[in-house]
Amino acid sequence: MTRFGTAGIRGPVGETVTPSLALAVGQAAGEPGLEFVIGRDGRETGDALASALEAGLLSAGAAVERIGTVPTPGLAFASRGRHGVMITASHNPPADNGIKLFVDGVEYDRAAEEAIEAGVTGETKQTAPWDEWGTNRQGSVLGTYRSAVADYIRTQFGDGDDQPLADCSVAVDCGSGVGALATPQVLERLGADVVAINASVDGHFPARPSKPTPETLTEFSAFLEDGSFDLGLAHDGDADRIVLLDSEGAVVHEDTVLAIVAGEYVAHSEAADPVVVTTPNASARIDAHVRDAGGRVERVRLGALHEGIARVESAATDVDGADADTDVVFAAEPWKHIHTAFGGWIDGVTSAAVLATLTARAGSVDALREPIAERPYRKVSITCPDESKAPAMKSLEDALPAAFDGPTVDTAYGIRLEFEDAAWLLVRPSGTEPYVRLYAESDDVDALVAEATAVIETAIADAP
Repeated sequence: MTRFGTAGIRGPVGETVTPSLALAVGQAAGEPGLEFVIGRDGRETGDALASALEAGLLSAGAAVERIGTVPTPGLAFASRGRHGVMITASHNPPADNGIKLFVDGVEYDRAAEEAIEAGVTGETKQTAPWDEWGTNRQGSVLGTYRSAVADYIRTQFGDGDDQPLADCSVAVDCGSGVGALATPQVLERLGADVVAINASVDGHFPARPSKPTPETLTEFSAFLEDGSFDLGLAHDGDADRIVLLDSEGAVVHEDTVLAIVAGEYVAHSEAADPVVVTTPNASARIDAHVRDAGGRVERVRLGALHEGIARVESAATDVDGADADTDVVFAAEPWKHIHTAFGGWIDGVTSAAVLATLTARAGSVDALREPIAERPYRKVSITCPDESKAPAMKSLEDALPAAFDGPTVDTAYGIRLEFEDAAWLLVRPSGTEPYVRLYAESDDVDALVAEATAVIETAIADAP
């Protein structure tokens, strides 16, 4: 595969993502009898790419509904019972765009993406006969989606209270993205006093870079510190990511946020075996909190939460083939959450409402995070040419464990070492940039990172 990464197709418009590519993807994905819904974020290039994609789908025989500018979770919600395509580059710069495909609310798995890739790269591409081309129409999902999120929160977290956020004050930094079309409205429906900033959708992202990080949220942090809010929330360009800030404007670590929500779902699950699916780079604090709540954690490669959910569900049978009492109650990687009781897609809008409701119940963000055992965490990018990644990683399978005293080793998704004191590290090659990524968590994380970095740099230098 050359085009699909961990989150669909994504890259610079005119180089990686072009109208001709969108047309080809549409022709490869569509066929007579299929129905697709198409949405896009606020990027300047979105409408043209959506139109090219629509042309490809229609010429392949599929029916198409265009729902305009929406958050990615809104498009995923609309794809239930049919297929969907979102034109978005998520948190990438404004000159980028991308194509993400869904079926019945779930991202295409690797096999489905490979089939699209084969169709795009094939030398010949047949369109449907002229009298079998599809039809198109305009539609809307925002109102229905916002109502569905609010109703889910009331039922799942609000004990049926129509206004569970009646005494909660929330600031939302929409980052000029399409989260402005859903998150403030959902929170207001739940009774919150909401102040939304950077809430005009603008594909140039003039207020701040689309990716919300402690560095890009400095003005928002100062706004919270000067105000009187219970919490702050921030989105990326398409609202699949969520960042939580406390009342003083401090960004809460993404793994702590993941642990908070995971623990809540596990604690209130009626299943005998509640499972949280996450990724190899996620903190051990998640495992500890989920375990204390009565559940367990399963890990899957980055960008494949839906595959991890399917794997756990398919394995949830006993020796007689009967259904076991196993339930995936939550799936998440840092910043991106799937609320499985609501739907099978990553949903930052629902996460925003969940976190606001949990904060209101706990009284403060500090009270919410207090049970989480937070340890120092580092993420380091080590330069590595693409051609050196495979031999370096192969060498590190032996060299990295040998450099430490008796770690547990898992090589399913990179190289992950776990130590007796619950410290851990993960090394994996970047799928999009010339780096090897090192993630580490330990009470003495600087020493762990330094020792691991030395081993990694040696492996890269010695790679043929």
